[in-house]
Amino acid sequence: MAGIEFEAKVLDVDPAKIARLITDAGGTCMTGTRLMRRYVYDTIPAMPGRWVRLRDTGSEITLCVKQITTDAVDGTHETEVAVDNFEEAAALLRLTGLTPRSYQENRRTSYTLGAVCLEVDEWPRIPPYLEIEADDETQVWMTAAVLGIDHDQLTSINTTKVYGLYGIDLDSIADLRFE
Repeated sequence: MAGIEFEAKVLDVDPAKIARLITDAGGTCMTGTRLMRRYVYDTIPAMPGRWVRLRDTGSEITLCVKQITTDAVDGTHETEVAVDNFEEAAALLRLTGLTPRSYQENRRTSYTLGAVCLEVDEWPRIPPYLEIEADDETQVWMTAAVLGIDHDQLTSINTTKVYGLYGIDLDSIADLRFE
């Protein structure tokens, strides 16, 4: 599957408060908090803003190429396929010459509000954030407004740049896990 991701983040959120805002607005919690794990690889040739990700969400395993073209709400392009085994897919990638540049973990709780997906992401070393992902930009802005989130509280920067806001170079961390 290939396409543009329409998403924005609200940084430094209280997961319990966000959960209440979403459910009070009519949203539904789709999953409990789950551990996600991923390997991140450079493409060949390596290109800034483009990488390969093998991710286990706890309910599905995907392999994708992500490319950031801008920090706008529609600036991320993703081509993704499902795979059935995290370890075997990692071994297959190693056989092709791809070596992971990092292993990363985060925790995620997923909600829906109408057709919009809302994810509360918790990553090691930084405060949690809310991600709003929809089929188009208008739905992202409207969902934020329904939750009482001002437009100026939203950002579409990627997780690497979020870490940078906290003075952490995510690209320099080869193994990012919860303690």
